[in-house]
Amino acid sequence: MPYTYDDQNIFAKILRGEIPNDTVMETEHSLAFNDIQPQAPVHVLVIPKGAFVNYDHFVADASDAEIVDFSRTVQAVIEQLEIAPGADGLGYRLIANSGEAGIQEVPHLHFHILGGRVLGRMLPR
Repeated sequence: MPYTYDDQNIFAKILRGEIPNDTVMETEHSLAFNDIQPQAPVHVLVIPKGAFVNYDHFVADASDAEIVDFSRTVQAVIEQLEIAPGADGLGYRLIANSGEAGIQEVPHLHFHILGGRVLGRMLPR
C-alpha cells in the first residue's frame, strides 16, 4: 500500500529542529522525548527519524537497521525510566494509534510509553 507522508507534521518539524523538544534519548534512527501534555507520570513518545506514517508503513519500508534501532530505543527508554515490570509491580503501556479509526493525530509513526501509576483499562469492556 502506498503511504503519503506529510513533511509538515509536528514530528517532522521536531526532527528538523524547527520545534524544540524535551529529549529523553536519541539514536541514529530514533528520537524519544517527553510528551508536552502527559497523560501519566511517565509519558514519552518514541519516533523513528525516517518519514513513516504508521507501523504498517514502517515495517514494510524501513531498513532492518531502522527497525532494530527503533525497537531497542523503546526498550532502552523503558529501562532508563525504570518502569519495566518487576517485583515492585511497576509496568507500562505502549500505544501506537494508526489511521482515522485509531485516532492517529500526527501522521508520523510514534509510540507512547506511559507508566508511573496504575493506568486502568485501556478500553471499556
